[in-house]
Amino acid sequence: MLSSTLFEGRKVRLFPLNPNDAAVLARWQADADYLRLLDSEPAFAKSEQQLADWLHDRRRGRDSYLFGIRTLDDDGLIGFVELGDILWTHRTSWLAIGIGDRAYRGQGCGYDAMRLVLDFAFKELNLHRVQLTVFEYNEPAIALYEKLGFRREGIYREFLQRDGQRYDMYLYGLLAHEWLEQEP
Repeated sequence: MLSSTLFEGRKVRLFPLNPNDAAVLARWQADADYLRLLDSEPAFAKSEQQLADWLHDRRRGRDSYLFGIRTLDDDGLIGFVELGDILWTHRTSWLAIGIGDRAYRGQGCGYDAMRLVLDFAFKELNLHRVQLTVFEYNEPAIALYEKLGFRREGIYREFLQRDGQRYDMYLYGLLAHEWLEQEP
C-alpha cells in the first residue's frame, strides 16, 4: 500500500523551498553557531539575494531535492534538508540538514525530517546510498545520525580550524537495505 504521508511526519512536513523563503534563510545567517555547524566555510552571512539565487539554482537542477522543514502546528519554516549531488548511475546522494530556528533544535524536528527525507531517498528515488559529513564538535548531529542508522565510515583528520583549534570531519553513510531493515 502506498504511503499517503510521504512528506508529513509527526512534528514536521517537508515542502520545496523557493526564492520567497530567502528572507527566513537570511535571518538564520545572523546565528554564527548555525553557520559553524552547517558549513566548513567561514561563518559569514549571505545576503537575502545570494540565498534567493542559491534556491533558484537548486530548483533548476535534476541532481538535487531541496526541502524546507515546516512545523505541523503553525507551518513555520524552521530548517531545510537536501539530497544533493545525486549520481543517478550509482544511485548515491549527499545529504545536508540545518535547523535554522534555534528554538526547534533538540526538539525531535530534525529526527522527524531526516526520517521523511530518508524514506523519500530510498523508497521514492530508489537510491542505494546516502552519505553526509559532520564536524566532530557537532555531537547532537552525530547522535542523530547514528540513531537513524548511519555508520561512520571515515575521518578527515584535522579538516578544519575554528577558534585556533583543529577539528576532524567524519564521513557517515547509510545503505538502502540498512534503512529498510530497521523499519517497524
